[in-house]
Amino acid sequence: MAAELFEGQYVWHPAADDRVLARVCVDVRAGRYRSAGEALAETRSDFALRAHRSLVLASEAAGTDLVERWLAEEPTPEAALLWARVAVQRAMRAADARDERAEALERIALTACDRAAALAPGDPTPWVAKLTMARLHRLRDPAPQGLLTAPPGPWRLFAHVLSLDPWHREGHHRFLSCFFTRYGGSVNAAWDVAAFLSQRGPTDSALRLLPLVALVESYNPTQLLADRVWEQPQWRSTALAVYHNWLPSVAGYRFTPVLDLAYLAHALVMAQCGFEARAVFTAMGPYASRMPWSAFGEPAEQLSRARRGCGLPVPGPA
Repeated sequence: MAAELFEGQYVWHPAADDRVLARVCVDVRAGRYRSAGEALAETRSDFALRAHRSLVLASEAAGTDLVERWLAEEPTPEAALLWARVAVQRAMRAADARDERAEALERIALTACDRAAALAPGDPTPWVAKLTMARLHRLRDPAPQGLLTAPPGPWRLFAHVLSLDPWHREGHHRFLSCFFTRYGGSVNAAWDVAAFLSQRGPTDSALRLLPLVALVESYNPTQLLADRVWEQPQWRSTALAVYHNWLPSVAGYRFTPVLDLAYLAHALVMAQCGFEARAVFTAMGPYASRMPWSAFGEPAEQLSRARRGCGLPVPGPA
C-alpha cells in the first residue's frame, strides 16, 4: 500500500493508512466492538496484519471495559485475542509503574493469553503477547549455538512463536527487547541477538532492521562521537542493504510499516545517506512514529530536522 503524499502535517496515529483500523478505533473509543470483531476476523490468515490491528485496538480499549463486555457476550477468538492484548498492556503498565496490583494483573494477562491461544491454536499473536511479559521475570533458557555472548533468555517461548510464524515481526522485536540494558540485558547481548535474528531472515525482510533497532537502543549521548556511530562501515552497509533489499517490497504491504521505515530513515540520515533517506521519507508519506526520534530529543523536532536535511517539507508553526 503506497502512503499518501505529505501535505504539511504529521499523522501520529498508529493506524497509519489502514483505513479499516482507523474507523474501528473510532468505534472502540465509543464503546462499540462489532467492527473490531470484523476487522480482526479478516486477519486470521495474515498474522502481520493481525498483530498490528490487535495491538493498536488494545491501546484504544485498555482504559475501558469494552473487551470484558465483548468476551462475555461473544466469546470468539477475536474477543479473546483483544482481551489478551489489553490484559498484557495493563499488566506491563502496572509493572513499570511498580503498582501493587502488578502481580494480579500479570496473572490475569497470562490466563487471557492462554485462553486466546486455546481458541486459535495456529495463531502466534497470543504467544507474542505472552512474550511481551517475558522481560518481567528474566527467563533464562540457554541460547542456541551461534551467538558470541550466548545470552540466556525466553528462547523456548520465542521458539514456539517461530513454529507458528518463522518471520513474525512483532515476535522478533518483543524477543529482542528482553536483552536491552533497561530490562537487565547488555549492549553486547542485544547486538548479538539482533545480528543473529536478522541474519536468519530473508534479505528482503523487515527483520534485517533489527541491528538498527539495537543500535538506537544502545545510544548514549555522553559517549565521544556518539552521533557518528552510524557512519561506521558496518552500520552504513546494514542500512543500505535494507534500503536496497527491503524498501522495494513496502509498496506491497497492506499498511505502511511506519515504525520500520522510521528506523531505516533515521539510520540513513545518521549515516549521511541523504538521497536514500529522502526515498524512505517519501515512502512514509505523512505518517510518523515517536521512535526512534524520541531517543534523541522531542520526536517532532527530530523528525523535522531529519526531513529538512533531506530537502523535504516539514510542518509549519502551529
